[in-house]
Amino acid sequence: MFQHALRMTQRDWRTGELRFLLLALIVAVAALSSVSFFVDRMRAGMTRDAHQLLGADLLVAADQTLPPQWASQAQARGLAQAQTVVFPSMAQTGEGDAARSVLTSIKAVTEGYPLRGKVKLEGAGGERNADGIPRAGTVWVDPQVLSALDVKLGDMLKLGDRDFRIAEVIAVEPDRGSAFVNFAPRVMLSDGDLAATNLVQPGSRVTYRLLLAGAPDSVKAFQQQLEQQIESQHLRAVRIESLESGRPEMRATLDRAEQFLSLVGLLSAMLAALAVAMAARRFMMRHLDACAMLRCFGMTQNQVTALYLIEFVVVGLVASLIGMGLGYAAHFALLQWLGSFMPTALPAASWQPAVQGVVTGLLLLVGFALPPILQLRNVPHNRVIRREQGAPKAASLVTYGLGTLVFSGLLLWQAGDLKLGLLTVAGFLGGFGVFALVAWLCLRALRGMRGLFDSQSWRFAIDGLQRRPAAAVMQVVALGLGLMALLLLTVIRGDLVGAWRQSTPADAPNRFVVNIQPDQRQAVSQALQQGGVAAPELYPMIRGRLVQVNGRQISAADYQEDRAKRLVDREFNLSTMQQIPPGNGIVSGRWFDDSKPEASVERGLAQTLGIKLGDRLQFDIAGQLVEAPVTSLRKLEWGSLRVNFFVIINPQAMRDTPQSWITAFHLTPAQENLGNVLTRDFPNLTVVDIGSVLRQIQAVVGQVISAVEFLFLFTLSSGVLVLYAALAGSQDERVREAGLLRALGATRRELSRAQRIEVLLVGSVAGLLAASGAAAIGWALAHYVFNFDWTLSPLVWLAGMLIGAACSAIGGWAGLRQVLGRPPLQTLREG
Repeated sequence: MFQHALRMTQRDWRTGELRFLLLALIVAVAALSSVSFFVDRMRAGMTRDAHQLLGADLLVAADQTLPPQWASQAQARGLAQAQTVVFPSMAQTGEGDAARSVLTSIKAVTEGYPLRGKVKLEGAGGERNADGIPRAGTVWVDPQVLSALDVKLGDMLKLGDRDFRIAEVIAVEPDRGSAFVNFAPRVMLSDGDLAATNLVQPGSRVTYRLLLAGAPDSVKAFQQQLEQQIESQHLRAVRIESLESGRPEMRATLDRAEQFLSLVGLLSAMLAALAVAMAARRFMMRHLDACAMLRCFGMTQNQVTALYLIEFVVVGLVASLIGMGLGYAAHFALLQWLGSFMPTALPAASWQPAVQGVVTGLLLLVGFALPPILQLRNVPHNRVIRREQGAPKAASLVTYGLGTLVFSGLLLWQAGDLKLGLLTVAGFLGGFGVFALVAWLCLRALRGMRGLFDSQSWRFAIDGLQRRPAAAVMQVVALGLGLMALLLLTVIRGDLVGAWRQSTPADAPNRFVVNIQPDQRQAVSQALQQGGVAAPELYPMIRGRLVQVNGRQISAADYQEDRAKRLVDREFNLSTMQQIPPGNGIVSGRWFDDSKPEASVERGLAQTLGIKLGDRLQFDIAGQLVEAPVTSLRKLEWGSLRVNFFVIINPQAMRDTPQSWITAFHLTPAQENLGNVLTRDFPNLTVVDIGSVLRQIQAVVGQVISAVEFLFLFTLSSGVLVLYAALAGSQDERVREAGLLRALGATRRELSRAQRIEVLLVGSVAGLLAASGAAAIGWALAHYVFNFDWTLSPLVWLAGMLIGAACSAIGGWAGLRQVLGRPPLQTLREG
């Protein structure tokens, strides 16, 4: 039986019956395997280097100085320890007009850092492990600092009130982290030199870390002790990171990326599965006579079933192995774009993604290909004589229901979250239904356009679409889904970025100056005016944590949304002023009159935290409790890039709170040296170049978008495969129609033109549908996510129609090129 199945597989391969089925399975497995290999290597790298990513076995981080007794408690347990202090600040070199400055991430470290892993330094012979920490009076810097300030080893670098000699260049910093402050180039110094810089002032954004290492049992016990103290003392914004958790923010990011990329791959697999189902149905239709002959030669139903099961298992294994190999090759493209987020080289991939790819291919085969094939067991013997009998009418709904269940199971498996998986299943099926309905309505509309042109080919094309509405709808939907994804990431993304840039005024602030001390306000304002900044506006900035709402203590555990948890778990930038600032508008309530404590809250923050007018908010500001009722909600123009605050409290209530000041202004290219002047005259100031920060963020986002666009090429390929499958599935019927029409007088040229018109119509409708869907999603993103006006570009529909027509033409040529090659007389004799 097995040998006979292999011979039959070879015969079907030579006749081309299995090639398309093989191709569809390869695309589906390759799309999912590329993501699986990428995520597997990223996770393996993080697991391998978990202790190096922390620089310790246990790490405690907070935005305020840590209780000193923690260090003594760790010492009592025999744990090695080190401490770091990280914050953004300006580094400066040169004097007078030749002074230059750059925003850096300062990191002060104590002896013993890092406890796990090694800092690597650049040298003439390549990278080498650092011996200890920077010596007193010296700093180690990232290469970007050298290029930005045009300095070299041995030159002097000014940090605040202290000059340092650049002693080494950092090649690898194992515990660098992915926080926003770490986008700036690093400057590392000894903790003993930090006080002399006078950079850490009240209100400064500083992260304090305690690094611990030792025996696993001691580390575990101390971690439990810390957790109990944090909970009992109600300490806020204190994070504990362990070897098991690795870097939580990196793992959370990777989890989201894995889910999103996997779902993108599954969209490709879903379309490819449709192609598999269509190819399997065509295979069944072409093997009805062969099955009848096998039954006449004495084979039982079970033997026929076993024969085709073996054939399809062989095809599934071969396709899955090839797809897994292609996925392995394709994951290097994802690493090219996204692998840079890992600070160390990644280990080789494990065997698990390979097994997962093969299992996925076989599941798709079971869910979408085998049900139609199993109907062959019901072919009667007498079909050999009575050729008019059609295909067996097995439970078609049950057949495709099984495919839907298998695919839904794959979605839930890949999503890794029941709620996310169910929402995604509903979204896919709902989107598919909407696209199918719109495509059917478009086909109905084309019926009325039959007489639009005085062309026989045009009428043949319209009639062909009306005769096969199910196949035409499937072609439009599959191609439309793939095109919509690509349009959303290309044309729509470009329009959104362009609209976002246009929403920001040409003279919008591109520099922020923070950490201005109260006694520096007047001097900084004068310096800005002398530098050409007209009427600079300085605002007080007060760091405070929301601790109570209406007398009830709150914590991150009280909220479901991640954003709400993050907001409650960190300090706010509060402010105080008499008048409502520019770009702010009262949407509810009234502005305060400063006669009693009152607070004005940004509308979006209020919605996220469930704050309403009249609620009483209590903030902890450096140990001082300030309570005020909410008397107004404000709408902010975030696109203006002005200084904005979530919460503004009246000046009378905030008069005794510690404050620093902040300002924002616009500098032309000719004025860019003003930032260097400010940091030279006021070393404690931090000047943030928003333009460079935005460019850096856009570069990171661009990497992610490139990776997703790469995956959506699989989606588009799957859409073209479905188009081809639908056309090829009707090939036999088209051959008979073409033979009959040619016998009745239609020319080969007219029929060829009708085929081209038909596939171009399908592609154009799919393109219009894809463009409309992409435009709708783009509009929703602009209005509900990014909050700016966006005008739809007609290029979206033009691009959709052109790309759709081109893809449809390619699929049509592949699927229909043999229809007109058979002589009419032969077709009529075989019919």
